[in-house]
Amino acid sequence: MTLPTEETRPADETGPAQADRLAEHTRPAASPGGAPALRFPAGFLWGAATAAYQIEGAVAEDGRTPSIWDTFSHTPGATAGGDTGDVACDHYHRYRDDVALMSELGLGAYRFSVSWSRVQPTGRGPADRRGLDFYRSLTDELLTAGITPALTLYHWDLPQELEDAGGWPARDTAYRFAEYAGLVADALDDRVELWTTLNEPWCSAFLGYGSGVHAPGRTDPVDALRAAHHLNLGHGLAVQALRAALPGSAQVTVSLNPAAVRPRTAGPADQDAARRIDALATRVFTGPMLRGAYDEDLLADTAAVTDWSFVQDGDTALAQRPLDGICLNYYTPNVVSAAPEGTEPERQDGHGASAHSPWPGADRVAFHRQPGEQTAMGWSIDPSGLTELLLRFHREAPGVPLYVTENGAAYPDSPDEDGRFHDPERIAYLRSHLAAVHEALRAGADVRGYFVWSLLDNFEWAWGYDKRFGLVHVDYATQRRTPKSSAGWYGQVARTGLLPQE
Repeated sequence: MTLPTEETRPADETGPAQADRLAEHTRPAASPGGAPALRFPAGFLWGAATAAYQIEGAVAEDGRTPSIWDTFSHTPGATAGGDTGDVACDHYHRYRDDVALMSELGLGAYRFSVSWSRVQPTGRGPADRRGLDFYRSLTDELLTAGITPALTLYHWDLPQELEDAGGWPARDTAYRFAEYAGLVADALDDRVELWTTLNEPWCSAFLGYGSGVHAPGRTDPVDALRAAHHLNLGHGLAVQALRAALPGSAQVTVSLNPAAVRPRTAGPADQDAARRIDALATRVFTGPMLRGAYDEDLLADTAAVTDWSFVQDGDTALAQRPLDGICLNYYTPNVVSAAPEGTEPERQDGHGASAHSPWPGADRVAFHRQPGEQTAMGWSIDPSGLTELLLRFHREAPGVPLYVTENGAAYPDSPDEDGRFHDPERIAYLRSHLAAVHEALRAGADVRGYFVWSLLDNFEWAWGYDKRFGLVHVDYATQRRTPKSSAGWYGQVARTGLLPQE
């Protein structure tokens, strides 16, 4: 499968002609069983996603050096059960089998990330050929199987040497990231069409340097905001590096995890709490990347934390580079309120327990768990947030295609007496969220693809191996892969482009 061409893409305008085309592409159809089904557009990209540190293993092979996640996961108490990604899913040695499994499932695309310290062990200087050769082999295997590679340059695994030099709060890291982007582009420019600079920079900045629940585990609100800015700058510089190295047909994107923020009540204090979190969760990145400036309310909200003097003239213009797509990751909404004075704000924000907040300048904002059904992560299930975000970005970035690059659910999967894994809860979650994508399409949003999180059960960051998001069960002791019921269900949707409503 190739990426959608101009002939298969909906027009960028939102007039009656486009509405007619979308209606034709997305009109209900009969599913193979005869029940009504929702039809997705021709050329829609159906895939699954993973990340390097979560699945590759082989952390000390072929020249790879430690990343911040190697260091963090080996720090006592940092991860559940002391789990690490040392072996993970052993994908580094089993990638051919995993690609064959994707092909059997009927996936049209595979989103993976590159391990920076496998390609550029010190985070600077020349690339290690062995690291690049692994990703050449992986992409060749995908292309041979007819699966579109979708490459993410950075999924949280900063080389430890760069962290020792200051990490993302240090300005130089942005320039090192651009250099690394150029190295990967030079090696894979003839194999990969869809490129993503950063995955969820909010997590890198605010969980890594604010609350400390993610690597590198630092807890300084100023460093969190400095990291956010240098991630913005690094993104823009990396886009420039990619444009210089890639053919004109390549598509360059960024993957964000914007918040669907809901005030607990319609009162002005709760409305203002939602505004504050929207600024910190979403607009801290979309401001520079899409509009070339930080919003004034964000600067005012955080003025007691920092004067933002680390922003140099021209930085936000560098961050605002034209994009061929915007990728969105979504799992659950945030419900917030203003905490009454004299009370300790509740912080059910779903990002892990810490004495330090990942929300600088929002100390009086309380986070509440939404009532209703939840996943094993304790995250409420509300697909309307996905429709909301897709339509928001459709409005705020008109003419820019959208992709859903992460969406999925963890459940405590157990085998039946025959060793099969039936996961109807995950199927229901995916069906409802795909219906939410379809609703956004019907409303005019130019959504080009969907990647389920995740292909495989894997090392789920600070939660270790306890939380399982995969379509495919992994027995970590034997590395045996067993597709769950959801894998067959999703594969059928991917092959047909039809979403059963039952």
